[in-house]
Amino acid sequence: MERIEETLCGVNRVAILGHIHPDGDCVGSCLGLYHYLKSVKPELTVQVYLEEFPKEFLFLKDADAICHDFHREEIYDLCFALDSSDRERLGDAVGYFDSAKKTVCIDHHITNTGLADINVIEASASSASEVLLTKMDLEKVNLAAAECLYLGIVHDTGVFKHSNTSPRTMCLAGELLAKGVSSAHIIDDTFYRKTFVQNKLLGKALEKSELDLDGKMIASVLTQGDMKALGADKRDVDGIIDQLRVTEGVEMAVLLYEQQEGVFKVSLRSNDLVNVSQIAGEFGGGGHVKASGCTWQGDPAVILERIGNLAREQMSRE
Repeated sequence: MERIEETLCGVNRVAILGHIHPDGDCVGSCLGLYHYLKSVKPELTVQVYLEEFPKEFLFLKDADAICHDFHREEIYDLCFALDSSDRERLGDAVGYFDSAKKTVCIDHHITNTGLADINVIEASASSASEVLLTKMDLEKVNLAAAECLYLGIVHDTGVFKHSNTSPRTMCLAGELLAKGVSSAHIIDDTFYRKTFVQNKLLGKALEKSELDLDGKMIASVLTQGDMKALGADKRDVDGIIDQLRVTEGVEMAVLLYEQQEGVFKVSLRSNDLVNVSQIAGEFGGGGHVKASGCTWQGDPAVILERIGNLAREQMSRE
């Protein structure tokens, strides 16, 4: 597929899906594609389906039109799956994907083996938003789409500081800025600015954190009790893992937070010596070399021990 437009022949109804627990790249790519499709073919009926996402993203045009109800009896001519490495990552919205007449997957996860009729997967790209942008006619990308895609790139590159930031990433970001995107607004208001509750939760995670592997691994566990005591929800966890990762001397950071009783979302980040996508894959998860995750049911001490052992094996080979 050279251009998104190639998929639109004979199409009237389009669904756009992202992964569970949507982050900046997921929301940005999905809503960016929405605005692009409405720009190139205004007569299309287009619906974005996503779980609830951080309120910081609600400034994006038409973010309030995203549907969080996955039980509609709708069948679409075309369904896009964005930033999702497998069907399970689509969560309850997978029904729209399965029933669609044609499917397209656009992604950048190295673990994605192809789940759609048409698959555009670039593991070297910074984000799904970057991959998506390469399949668009830049002349047809309006300001609304540009803001969404810029947000996606910013969040998956850690404001252009992660190793997935390439010269192409910077060039494409520049093209979006030329559309009139306010870089300072997007970066400050959606990446750096935190609520009081988010800061308190970060403090709790830091307070409970422990070092292992001779100081090379830092880990913290947030329970439902911790979240309830601070009035926090899953959206307030965003960014904590990255703060753990920049601890001096640390090669890998691990954050577990309890989604429901005994079920933990596991976030993994690395600096140089550990491929966390391999570790996440051992537990049915996946992602990138330096940023991955999985879900675990059981004693968090057990998974931390197993993750530590796998990390130790990798570091011993360096």
